[in-house]
Amino acid sequence: MRRRLINSTLAVVLVVIAVFGVSLVIVETRTISSSAQERVDSEAMRLASIVDSRLISQERISAAILRDQVATARYARIDMPGRAPIEIGKRPTGDVISATRPGEQGEQVTVQEPKDAVTREVGRTLLIIAAVALLAIIAAVLLAVRQANRLTSPLTDLAETAERLGSGDSRPRHKRYGVPELDRVADVLDASADRIGRMLTAERRLAADASHQLRTPLTALSMRLEEITVTDELDTVKEEATIALAQVERLTDVVERLLTNSRDPRTGSAVAFDLDEVIKQQLEEWRPAYRSAGRAIVSSGKRHLEAVGTPGAVAQVLAALIENSLMHGGGTVALRTRVTGNQAVIEVTDEGPGVPPDLGARIFERTISGRNSTGIGLAVARDLAEADGGRLEMLQTKPPVFGLFLSRTPVSKTEAAAETVR
Repeated sequence: MRRRLINSTLAVVLVVIAVFGVSLVIVETRTISSSAQERVDSEAMRLASIVDSRLISQERISAAILRDQVATARYARIDMPGRAPIEIGKRPTGDVISATRPGEQGEQVTVQEPKDAVTREVGRTLLIIAAVALLAIIAAVLLAVRQANRLTSPLTDLAETAERLGSGDSRPRHKRYGVPELDRVADVLDASADRIGRMLTAERRLAADASHQLRTPLTALSMRLEEITVTDELDTVKEEATIALAQVERLTDVVERLLTNSRDPRTGSAVAFDLDEVIKQQLEEWRPAYRSAGRAIVSSGKRHLEAVGTPGAVAQVLAALIENSLMHGGGTVALRTRVTGNQAVIEVTDEGPGVPPDLGARIFERTISGRNSTGIGLAVARDLAEADGGRLEMLQTKPPVFGLFLSRTPVSKTEAAAETVR
């Protein structure tokens, strides 16, 4: 492309020089020839006037007297009646420019000039025009190279940017070139880089969230299956198999929920559900892990509360809080339910040392962890809570108390009265 731009610009300049240069040469040649002829005519007329005046005054006329009136390079001949012709200068040979003027006293003045002078002047003019044309060509080449570089260099940059995007480097360059069309392409590539970066981030986040959220349920399911393999009691096998099937269903819900959040974190499937069922489910799932750690997990507080949300998402939030207490806390873990205003609150607390002050304000940020863990669990839990219109907060750092706030379903007048009496 660079060569094509240079060649096309040079071709245009050569055409312009050819058209205007030839025209200029023709015009200048005619102008020089006309000017030379006019000079010879003027000199012949002037010399004839001088001869007339001297004849009228009967003054002497000779070549020596008239020599100063004729230019050095010219030849003049004066023919007078009854007198010998007077010649001034050397008679030229070859092509000449000639002018003849008659005088009032019957004389005739002829002035001639060699055409070589005109040819030399035309040659000098042609050299000047050729030099100007050459300078124009050089300037055109330099301008074409500069313009080609200005256009091809951004295209090379844009091609490299597109190649980087294809290789997975989604960093936008934010580089502009001062050419509207090229800047538009750069804008589109930067926008594409932003979108690709967001998509890659979402994919990595989904992989990390899935790994974190599925690890504990799979561990619990594995423990249930191990208990099935080591027992010979049919009732125990049936009970453990039923719990294992329920855990498989919850795993399916976890996967679907993660996929939904990866597409649009704001999308929820909130319904009215019984908090007791979700809490009971989590207690059954986590008791084996707590027994293995020599700890206990209990629940207390207000019963038969109905909240609005996604049961699977609420279960995942509680699982993240319970796992956080298992890994970082100590003693007995307690799940307490209460009501505040039009919200149901589930508090998760333990008897551990609590959260360090420097982590308190950043506990829900990704990659923030008090120990060697991923720091993803609480961040995912907060996102899940907010997706259904709830919120997850740290109510107290020592001992640690986390609160999951969920909207309640409207209560009937009978239930309201019963709560008032209580």
